[in-house]
Amino acid sequence: MSIDQNQDLHGQELDGFSVTVDAEHQRGDIILDRGDMNTISMEQRDALRAVFENLDRDERVRVIVLRAEGPNFSSGGYIRGFLDAAPEHVSKLADNMAAPARCEKPVIAANRGYCFGVGFEISLACDFRIASDTVQYALPEQRLGQIPGSGGSARLQKMVGITRTKDIVMRSRRLSGQQAYDWGIVTEVVADAELEAATDALVAELWTFAPLAQRTAKRLLNETEDMMLSMAIQVEGHCYSRLRQSDDFREGVEAFHDKRPPKFRGR
Repeated sequence: MSIDQNQDLHGQELDGFSVTVDAEHQRGDIILDRGDMNTISMEQRDALRAVFENLDRDERVRVIVLRAEGPNFSSGGYIRGFLDAAPEHVSKLADNMAAPARCEKPVIAANRGYCFGVGFEISLACDFRIASDTVQYALPEQRLGQIPGSGGSARLQKMVGITRTKDIVMRSRRLSGQQAYDWGIVTEVVADAELEAATDALVAELWTFAPLAQRTAKRLLNETEDMMLSMAIQVEGHCYSRLRQSDDFREGVEAFHDKRPPKFRGR
């Protein structure tokens, strides 16, 4: 494994997290690392956005993983920072935390322990969430006289509906990994000792698929979420038609008939 992205796009040392690229396994990891609670500073949010964009452009990377060192994914943001931040900076919080959703590549969040506030919100912006059985999810902003400000309530409402979202947001309710799985928030719940292995397995599965088809599927699903059904079906048809012209589709068909593994090249 190569560890070669410990600086942000401006050549400055990253604060509160690190980045690794494993070219052999076509994987890039963003690793939260600020003590046991992994609080996320205001400045760190800008850097996280930049790193997601950087990994999305990195041709060595097919899958991006967001994970954390220590017993907790993140207890949330650095609270005092909200009082010191300029209004213009605060207005960009949701845009920064939407970086995983904007990535063309699949993004996996591996969650354990506390996953509160912005830690929960950035996980919700990922495509897959694998949860340890130790995880607790929450949007506790009501206890501070605030509401979620990085897309959390909006994303949750799309996933679980208004009734359950009010239950989580307005009561600052904590959810276990199993409850989150039952409500459709989490992709998979595993024993804490198996979190890394489950993440590795999902990465290995995802990079067996054609990268062009993966990017198209992610974009299609994200962009048609709010469309009328008839329009979404039309957009799906256009995407399907374009993929039929791809080299990867031809390779997939030929490999199927030849009874061999396909060799996708992303074009």
